[in-house]
Amino acid sequence: MEQVIYNSADLKSQEYFINMGPQHPAAHGVLRLILTMDGEMVKNIEPDLGYIHRSIEKQCEHEGYKQIIHLTDRLDYLSSHMNNEAVALAIEQAMQIEVPERVKVIRTIMGELTRIASHLLWWGVMGMDVGALTTFMYAFRDREMINDIMEETCGARLTMSYSTPGGVMFDLHPNFVNRVKEFIPHLRSVIPKYDELLTGNIIFQKRMKNVGFLSAQDAISLGASGPVARGSGVSCDRRIIEPYSALSKVDFKEILYQEGDNLARYNVRMKEMYESLHIIEQLIDNIPDDGIQAKTKALIKLPKGEFLQRVETARGDFGVYIVSDGKKNPYRVKFRSPGFSNLNTLMEIGKNQLLGDLIAISATMDFVIPDIDR
Repeated sequence: MEQVIYNSADLKSQEYFINMGPQHPAAHGVLRLILTMDGEMVKNIEPDLGYIHRSIEKQCEHEGYKQIIHLTDRLDYLSSHMNNEAVALAIEQAMQIEVPERVKVIRTIMGELTRIASHLLWWGVMGMDVGALTTFMYAFRDREMINDIMEETCGARLTMSYSTPGGVMFDLHPNFVNRVKEFIPHLRSVIPKYDELLTGNIIFQKRMKNVGFLSAQDAISLGASGPVARGSGVSCDRRIIEPYSALSKVDFKEILYQEGDNLARYNVRMKEMYESLHIIEQLIDNIPDDGIQAKTKALIKLPKGEFLQRVETARGDFGVYIVSDGKKNPYRVKFRSPGFSNLNTLMEIGKNQLLGDLIAISATMDFVIPDIDR
């Protein structure tokens, strides 16, 4: 039989489309990405949103100001306490309410515990996305300790609804301080084990280093925030730029990496857990005792005007914009969610990448789809 030899010039490829999602295990929720592929190479990414849209901003126009707080639980549910706090701060700013110092400290501690819990879940799922299944077990074991602390005080483990205009729903559980002080050294001791298990793994390093490059200029122009932007060297931590609650009373570092690749975004979150522990340590033994609620009216009406509050959630810059016409319901509410802006970066840096690398890039973005699809 005559042997046929093909030249590379004779080989042709053809573009085709595939759907990643809305139920793909790497989509982290009901996100659909329409991928234009040339072999294993991603040529274009088009997100198709709306699968979990619930008109939360429109619902806010028909609810009282106290009820709006509960709706924000269902946006970035892994940053629910920080979302709640942002709405409470916006209302307090509009009504010029000065909350007790105890409330400020409690909110800050709860916020940093929430950040750690979110980063732990991300780390566990990050490993699974690139094939390291063991990380999920370790991460959820340690995250459970935070959930138990939250449940004792808030009565909830995920969607807190703990902050209210002027204060917090309940005082701290008597076990709170002791359990937090037990958790701090525990997490400090296990993060190096996380690094030994995953961070230093040669296969993981190959999947992460020099993959998914995002320049500082592109991060800024695309509206990226949080660890995604800080992994490209962009200083954007709202806790430092505009301190809120008790954050002006603590000392901590903003974690920045200049490389802009998958590994940089990964390292930002790993180091941020240490900084959150440091913040909590500075506050846990000095919680004031001046009450948990400022005096507010049963029916809250904001003065006419526009009010904006921004906080730093686990995924980045979360903004609450309220337009009030002086009635009991807001005239308009707009949420600036970090996930929606960070999705822009995936559409850009995911192009001309292998499909397997797109999965790893997406994992370093830490998407929570209800935060995108409001």
